[in-house]
Amino acid sequence: MDKPVVYIDGKEGTTGLQIYDRLAGREDIELLLIDEDKRKDSAERKKLMNAADVVFLCLPDAAAVEAAELVENPNTRIIDASTAHRTAPGWVYGFPELGTDQREAVRNAKRVANPGCYATGFISLIAPLVKRGLLSANTPLTCHAVSGYTGGGKKAIAQYEAADREPELASPRHYAVTLAHKHIPEMTRVCGLTRKPIFMPMICDFPQGMVVTVPLYLDMLSGRQTLDTLRTAYRDFYAGSRFVTVRPDDAPACGFIGSNNLAGTNDLQIFVCGNGEQVMLASRLDNLGKGASGAAVQNMNIMLGFPEEAGLDKQE
Repeated sequence: MDKPVVYIDGKEGTTGLQIYDRLAGREDIELLLIDEDKRKDSAERKKLMNAADVVFLCLPDAAAVEAAELVENPNTRIIDASTAHRTAPGWVYGFPELGTDQREAVRNAKRVANPGCYATGFISLIAPLVKRGLLSANTPLTCHAVSGYTGGGKKAIAQYEAADREPELASPRHYAVTLAHKHIPEMTRVCGLTRKPIFMPMICDFPQGMVVTVPLYLDMLSGRQTLDTLRTAYRDFYAGSRFVTVRPDDAPACGFIGSNNLAGTNDLQIFVCGNGEQVMLASRLDNLGKGASGAAVQNMNIMLGFPEEAGLDKQE
């Protein structure tokens, strides 16, 4: 059988480069490469996209919409890493851990929208509670998050890694202060919420990694929930998952949850912390791993029938 043919449109961006790094050494696919001087040649890009079995779109939103329209081959399958199609009709949301039906939808999809990094953390915490009837879809939710600066793309990376950078970059910085972050629509829709969460992210002075947290009173949940029953609910929901795990009952024993511990991996860890009255739900992941390139490769593996973890060993 011929090897599946894969093309990355936008390989020079942060996510595109990481996808390329994860695929370049694999012998089970054929990776198409565009000549450097033709990267912006629509005709050449269109030719390569329609010659591929799977195309990754690693482009700004408007460019991703235009690129998707260039694909005329009915056998070409697309994984879009941008925000453009995450709530669009006809596109499958690429978070296979949301259930057997979701994994099968990804497996059979022609068009997959790769989740956002913050959205992945939030959805991993809230979707199971809503799906299991433990949390009302109308609950007012607040979400806090910290992320490494690579999530801001090449501009942010250059800013943070410049030799003469501004001193204030050493401090965590709130952004999206109008409370209209671009991940909110998918966070709301995929979790089945009827009211948008208040989402407050921060960018921090480390390259990769993030922690997304949602605080709740336990009496906001149905039934008589405790930290232990919530951990059990998450373990049951993610049973059999290769990449999503629930941390042990005593974690974090040190009292801290580091944000960059999973850098270079496709793993996602869930923490349930708090006391008898309040709970802090936390999701830790790599914003460029399970939050971007790792998730995209995982979705490709599922779509092509490869082992889900292929090419997803820790990236140094």
